[in-house]
Order: sequence, then C-alpha cells, then structure tokens
Amino acid sequence: MTDDGARAAVAKGRRRSKAVRTPGGLSFRLDPWAALVSLLLVAVALAVSVVLIGVGDFPMSTADVLRTLTGGGTTAQEFIVQDLRLPRVLVALLVGAAFGMAGAVFQSVARNPLGSPDVIGFGQGSTVGALAVIVLFHGSTVAVSAGSIVGGLVTGVAIYALAWKKGVHGYRLVLIGIGAAAMLTGLIGYLLVEANPSDASRSVAWMVGSLSGRDWDQVWPLLAVCAVLFPVVLGHGRGLKMLEMGDDAAYALGVRVERTRLVLMLSAVLLTASATAAAGPVAFIALAAPQLARRLTRAPGPNLAAAACMGAALLVTADWATQRIFGADRLPVGALTGMLGGCYLLWLLFTERRAGRI
Repeated sequence: MTDDGARAAVAKGRRRSKAVRTPGGLSFRLDPWAALVSLLLVAVALAVSVVLIGVGDFPMSTADVLRTLTGGGTTAQEFIVQDLRLPRVLVALLVGAAFGMAGAVFQSVARNPLGSPDVIGFGQGSTVGALAVIVLFHGSTVAVSAGSIVGGLVTGVAIYALAWKKGVHGYRLVLIGIGAAAMLTGLIGYLLVEANPSDASRSVAWMVGSLSGRDWDQVWPLLAVCAVLFPVVLGHGRGLKMLEMGDDAAYALGVRVERTRLVLMLSAVLLTASATAAAGPVAFIALAAPQLARRLTRAPGPNLAAAACMGAALLVTADWATQRIFGADRLPVGALTGMLGGCYLLWLLFTERRAGRI
C-alpha cells in the first residue's frame, strides 16, 4: 500500500468510526461494524469449540457438552471433557488468536500482505530451535518448547538487525525474511538428515503442526503469554495504524516510530514462538487471518482484535474438519491448514499482481 493510499484509508476509517469516552476520561475510536464482526467471530469460534469437544471416539451431543462444562455431566463425561478435549480446544483457540494477531502486526509493519511469520522466517526460526533440541539434545517436551521460543527470538533479532538501515523498511524486511526462511529451511533439512530414525520421526511429526495430545501443560503458559502480550499489542494499535502511513507521517503525528515498531515486532515474535511451541508450526493461519479479517470488517488499519478472533475461529474450525472428515487424530491440523493456505497464497499473489502491487 502506498503512503497516499494508507492516508486515504485511515481518513476513511476515521469517518466510519465513533469516538467513545470512558468514565475515567479515556477516549478511543470504535468502528461499530468491525466490533460486530469481531463478536460474531468469537461466537463462531465458541460454537465450533463446543461441537469439537463432542467429536471423538466417545461422541457427545452439544447438550451433553454444555451440561458437562457447567458441572452437570457424569464422571466419565467430566474426565473426557475436562482432561482430554477441553485443553486441546483451548490450545487451538489461543494458538489461532496468537498467530492471527502476530500476522496482523507483521503485515502492518511490512505494509505487505506477504509479511507473515511463516513466510519471512520467524516460524522457520522457531522450528530450527525445536529441532535442534530434539536432534542434538534429545530433549523433553518442555525443552523442545523452550528451544522453539529461543529459536524464534534469535531469528527475530537477526532479521530485524539485518533489515535495519536508518529504520526498518517494509519491503527490505520481507526480502531479508524470505532469504532467512530459505536458509533456515536448508538447516531444517540438515537436522533431519543427521537425526536418528526415532528423532527424525519425532521431528517430522512436530513440524507438521498438531493439536493431538495437548493438555493443560500447554494451556497455562500460552494463556499467560497471551494475557501479557495481547494488551501490549492492542495498546500500540494506534501507533501501528499510523506506521502504515509511513515513518515521516507517523513522526509528524507524534508516534515514536522505532520504539513502537520494536515493541510490536518483539511482541509478535514472542506470540509466534509461543504458539509454535504449543502446537508446532501450524501453517498459514498468520497469513490468512489478518487478510480475511480486513475483508470482513472493511476497515483500514491492522484490525488486531478481528485478526485474533479470525485466527482462533480458523484453527478450531480446521481441527473440527480434520476430525470429522479424516477421523480422530488421523490428519494433523497443520497438514490441512497448509494445503488450504497454499491455495490462499496463490490466490493472494494473483490478486496482488492484478492490482499492480507486485
């Protein structure tokens, strides 16, 4: 998006939105349609979650699931719901929301719809960190998660440093990120070749991205990360919207450009790495969710809340589809999102080319 186009989009958004003032004196602008879309996406995600909890070798009706969630189920139903299926659904919702918000941040900072963590190297960095722990140290699940987070952070710092030249330009960030992704993909291949058969099998299973076997040990750390970083990102939403107009315009409007960009990118990298640590590198949620949210809300700017809600709805729906179509845990959810995401990427490239932006 050009600077003039971004300014026009922001001006249009200001005309659509309404100023809201809280009793404490704080004020913000609210787009009613975008808020309604976000609420509808939350409703869809929750409805699919209830249906998903009832799917499995021991099927349960929606009424049984709701009764069990409110404490009225049998002992067997409470065990199945509370211990086996609810943690998996919560991980799906949190991972989808984290990927959706991180993707919205990266695409806004890069001012490019291809600025997604699984396109510009951040997802691959997390994968390298996890595989290094598996292949070189034969680490536990906790160690693999820690390796994923460290790998994502190191990759994020490296890409940001390489993209720095009197600031971080969006296209330079994307190009360097794509190059880093290619290098990291080669490193992933090397680690798989050097792994013994057991570690190689474990690595491949992790790389696909799956929600199978997720329990409360994955829920609580990811919930804590999201509880801290979501408010940080949302609190910088105005600055992120100004950054889409260009650094000069953002400076003129009082935005501390580099500080805002650094905080947002660090938060997005941590969200990506934490989500990857919890479920593996689930493909294309971070790419598709912000774009679909923007099209539904018809609002300019990053649409952070809507992107997070869309990501949660997409991932939980994809998990439900894999279990309904292929059977319980026969196809990892990452395989389905990868296939559908590849088709979406081709469509996005085609539309961007027709519009003359690439």
